[in-house]
Amino acid sequence: MIEIRDLAKSFTLHNQGAAVLPVMANANLHVRPGECVGLIGASGAGKSTLMRMVWGNYLAASGMIRVGTLDVAQAAPRQIIQLRRKTLGYVSQFLRVVPRVPTIEVVAEPLLNLGVPADQARDRAASLLTRLNIPERLWNLSPTTFSGGEQQRVNIARGFAYPYPALLLDEPTASLDAVNGAVVLDLIAEAKARGAAILGIFHDEAARAQVCDRVVDVRDFTPKVAA
Repeated sequence: MIEIRDLAKSFTLHNQGAAVLPVMANANLHVRPGECVGLIGASGAGKSTLMRMVWGNYLAASGMIRVGTLDVAQAAPRQIIQLRRKTLGYVSQFLRVVPRVPTIEVVAEPLLNLGVPADQARDRAASLLTRLNIPERLWNLSPTTFSGGEQQRVNIARGFAYPYPALLLDEPTASLDAVNGAVVLDLIAEAKARGAAILGIFHDEAARAQVCDRVVDVRDFTPKVAA
């Protein structure tokens, strides 16, 4: 479902004389349907960079990133937008939404965008918000006013509202207490059971051990420096 082959990435430092900084080379990994693969490696090793390339926010220097049938590395913007609608979900650490949109609408939006009837979309959103312990009195308020942990739970609810065949998870339990962290791990397990291919960053070793079928160390993709 997710296949990365011979992937490379570099950044051009325009404020330093257009110096080119290689950050990744010869990256290869795959995630099968129903599998969760965790990315490990020290801070700055390239975990988030790899995730952003799969999501289509960073352009690869070379190589292939196939999600389903689409090579994200070669895809046009309209193809990436369509991929994000129906195939690839992303739960980041940070909630980015339009201010003043009610929380229940934020969570229901992925379903509404696909033409799911409004009452069904809101019922699904309500179910997830309840499960993630967001009080009903907050559902008609904008989540931009919420605490960090509440915002992360809203983000998780939004990411799991639609049954994406593939999911990217960036530290999904990072700001959560044990109770809500357990709910998120259950959601991940349920997504795997229905066949979702999941690629994630899990710094919490216990969480990683519970949901990841295997891990990939991104330090293996560090470009080799010539002597």
